[in-house]
Amino acid sequence: MPSPSFLAFDLGAASGRAILGHLETNHLDIQELHRFSNGMLPVRGHLHWNIYRLFEEIQNGLAICAQKAHIDSLAIDTWGVDFGLLARDGTILGLPFAYRDAYTQGAMEKFFEKIPRERIYSLTGIQFLPFNSLYQLHAMKRDKSILLEAASDLLFMPDLFQYLLTGEKKTEFTLATTTQLYNPKKGEWEEELFEALGLSRSLMLEIVHPGTMIGNLDKRISQQLGWKDVPMIAIASHDTGSAVAAVPAQGGGWAYISSGTWSLMGIETNKPIINDLALKLNFTNEGGVEGTFRFLKNIAGLWLLQKCCEAWATGKQEYHDNLMAMGREAKPFPFIIDPDWTGFLNPAHMPETIQQYCVKTGQAVPQSHGEFVRGICESLALKYRLVLDELRQISSDPIHKIHIIGGGAKNRLLCQFTANATELPVYAGPAEATAIGNIMMQSMSCGWVPSLENMREIVRNSFDVVLYEPAQTEEWKEALGLFCAILQTESTDGKNPKD
Repeated sequence: MPSPSFLAFDLGAASGRAILGHLETNHLDIQELHRFSNGMLPVRGHLHWNIYRLFEEIQNGLAICAQKAHIDSLAIDTWGVDFGLLARDGTILGLPFAYRDAYTQGAMEKFFEKIPRERIYSLTGIQFLPFNSLYQLHAMKRDKSILLEAASDLLFMPDLFQYLLTGEKKTEFTLATTTQLYNPKKGEWEEELFEALGLSRSLMLEIVHPGTMIGNLDKRISQQLGWKDVPMIAIASHDTGSAVAAVPAQGGGWAYISSGTWSLMGIETNKPIINDLALKLNFTNEGGVEGTFRFLKNIAGLWLLQKCCEAWATGKQEYHDNLMAMGREAKPFPFIIDPDWTGFLNPAHMPETIQQYCVKTGQAVPQSHGEFVRGICESLALKYRLVLDELRQISSDPIHKIHIIGGGAKNRLLCQFTANATELPVYAGPAEATAIGNIMMQSMSCGWVPSLENMREIVRNSFDVVLYEPAQTEEWKEALGLFCAILQTESTDGKNPKD
C-alpha cells in the first residue's frame, strides 16, 4: 500500500500556507507548496477579513498540489473567535469582522451588566478578552446589525472555508471552546448566554470533534483538479489546538508556548480547570485533541515586532538577520513593557506607542532598532515567567521544561531569553507545528496513526529541536522585580485594566 499524503492549509492573521505532508513509517516529511499574505482589510472605518481572496489562494494551493500529488485528505486551521454569517439560502452575509477592530470596544463590560463575569467564567472557563465571540455578537446586537438579523447560521473561520469547499456546515470542537459561548461541563452551547444576548441558539451549528470527516471536496473543484472523492477532515481547527498536538514532548512535566503573532502559554490537562484562582488570574480552557484541554493564557506575541517592522518598512530577510543581530548587540533591558497593555493591541505606529509607554512609566526611551528588538523580546520572556509562576499556583503538576513551537521557535534571541527568565530549559521547534499537527490529525483520522502519543513520537523523529539552557538568572530576577513594579503602576493608573 502506498504511503499517504495529506494537505494542510494553515491560515494565520499575517499569512497563509499550503503544506503537503507525506507519511512514511514513523517519519513525516513536509513541503511548503504555497504561501500567501493575509491581513485585515479596512472598509469604511472597520477591519475585516477578505475571505474571498483567501478562498482564491486556497484554490491556488489546491491547484499547485494537484500537479505534485494525489492526497488522501485535506484540512484547514485558522485563528479563533472571528466568524461569518450565512443567510437561509447559504449566501455569505458580508465580510467577517477582524478581532482587532474597535467595534467591540466596551461590549464586554456592558455584557457584564447582564451576566456577571464570575458567572460567565463558571459556565465557560474562558479567559476574558474583549474580542471573544461572545462580545462580538453582543456588539453586533447592540449596533442593531442587519446582517445578524438576517443570519441563519454562524460559521467560524475554518468552518466557513470548509463550507465553501464542501457545502457542509459544522463547527469543530476546539473552535467552539474558544468562543466563550460553549459550556465544557455540559459539552454544548450555553443557552443562558444566548438568552442574555437575545439570540436563538439555533444560529449555532452541530459541534464535531477533531478527526471527524466533514465531507468530500466539491465535485466541481475536484474535477478541475483531476481528483476524486477527497475527504475534508475537521482536525483541531483552532491553530493553537493543532500546534499543541504537535508538541514533541515525551512524558509529563512540561509547559508549551505556541509562539507567533500571539503567544499562547499553558499546560495540557485532561479536564478544564475552572475555579476562583483561575478566574482571578484570567486563564482559559480551550479544547484539544483526544479529549484534552489546553489550560493557557493569551499573551501578545511577535505582533509587537511585526508592527515595528511594518513601521520601519523592513523586509523579512532584514528582520531575521540584521534586526536580530542588532538586538543581541544592544545593552540588556533598554526598557521593559507589558506586552498585553491595551494600547499595543493595534496602534497606528508601534515604535512611537512603545516610546510613549516608556515615558508614562518613567523609563529611558528607546531609539535604535536594536533597542526595540531586545526590549520587546526581553519583555515577552518576563511575561512568560510571570505566567509560569501563575500556572504553578493553579496546578500541582510539576513543570520542568518549556516547549516553544511555531514561528517564534526560530527567534533565537527570544528562546534564550525565555530560558533565562523562567530558569528552565527551553526546547524550540518545530516552527511549522500548526501545519504538522493539522497533518498528523488527518493521518490519525484516516487510520495511519493510532494515538496522540504516537503522533508526538513521529514529530520527535522527524524535526529538529534546539535546546536553550538558562543563563544570567540573577540579572533576570532583578528585571522580573522591575517588570512587576511596572505592572503595578499600570494597575493603579487606571489606564490598563489588568487580568
